[in-house]
Amino acid sequence: MNPDSTLLSVSALLGLTSIILGAMGAHGSVHDALVAAGKLDAWEVAVRYHLPHSILLYILALFIGHGSKSARWAWGLLFTGVLLFSGSIYLLSSFGWKFLGPITPLGGLSLMLGWLLLAMSRWQKTA
Repeated sequence: MNPDSTLLSVSALLGLTSIILGAMGAHGSVHDALVAAGKLDAWEVAVRYHLPHSILLYILALFIGHGSKSARWAWGLLFTGVLLFSGSIYLLSSFGWKFLGPITPLGGLSLMLGWLLLAMSRWQKTA
């Protein structure tokens, strides 16, 4: 079974955005605005979850064809979790959109469920 090229591309782009957003939070005007607003720590939490989950999603996409249906569901939940968890923190830190506050824990729950499904997934040996 071949890796899912769409999931690989999406995972790689998610990783790319984590590097870009991490760099923006570490340098220049975005960094300065985050420091001034006292939101740099929150931004760093978002990056700290975003990057490793991007790597996990890429690795999972490489082998997803050898996994059970729960592996594909795990990929989807982990991806959704990154978007909701890290994405809401980035937006809260940047724009102060407080209505996004309840979204962050939903992203965390999605990440937890994704990891749980991944733990329950069955894998086939490659020939």
